[in-house]
Amino acid sequence: MVDSYDVSAKHYDAAYAQLAEKQVLVDLSFYVDLARQSGGPVLEVGCGTGRVLLAIAREGIEIEGVDNSSAMLGVLKKHLAAEPASIRDRVKLHEGDMRTFRLPARFPLVIIPFRPMQHMYTPQDQLAALKTAAAHLSDGGRLAFDVFYPKFELIPTGIGEEIRELEWRLDGSPPKSVRRYLRKDSYDKIAQTFSATFLFRTYDGEKLLSEESEPLKMSYYTYPQMLGLFAMAALEIVKQYGSFKKTLLNNEATEMIFVLRKAKT
Repeated sequence: MVDSYDVSAKHYDAAYAQLAEKQVLVDLSFYVDLARQSGGPVLEVGCGTGRVLLAIAREGIEIEGVDNSSAMLGVLKKHLAAEPASIRDRVKLHEGDMRTFRLPARFPLVIIPFRPMQHMYTPQDQLAALKTAAAHLSDGGRLAFDVFYPKFELIPTGIGEEIRELEWRLDGSPPKSVRRYLRKDSYDKIAQTFSATFLFRTYDGEKLLSEESEPLKMSYYTYPQMLGLFAMAALEIVKQYGSFKKTLLNNEATEMIFVLRKAKT
């Protein structure tokens, strides 16, 4: 199944601006620094509405973005249209599946930020996505991506409960607000996935005006599982971190962040 994100695309920028303000979403400088070090061009897999892609383009670095969601790319194209021509000229966009797409170009840096790998639900899809990324690396190129470090004790809890996560104001008169809720629906400890639903409720004061929903499914990984996937994809670790502050990948880790290269033969 391919996730479309038709509903989430409308709310994505506002929601994740809230997470950035709360210092929950802190990955941007990590990926921008990698892009600077690479000198470009960069390929971003799962570019979404352009949160990372546009930040890299604004640094004067050429970047191409791929995403499977036409809705997300539509929002990104609107953002690009508002940018100066000098930035628009640095960006190329493609609609494609991260398991199968192939571009003619090769890149010194390929990035998969903010967990698109966790929307690969089977070992076959996970391996295909890594092989796709590796196929686009130039000689000496690097692949960087992150997944969350699973909190196994929390995964089976809270089934059926709605958690109010975020709220933001909408422009207009009178002003309205959107509240995002997450309801965990099920989990599968054998497949290492959980399923949930995002609920977007629009309010005028406390009066509910509308509700939209969209399913969410995510996989989670163990470290040995990652090592096995890297070996099968002919990739090797250059660096690994447990947070975007580049702390050790150990028992205190909140993320698994990898910088990889093609394995030497």
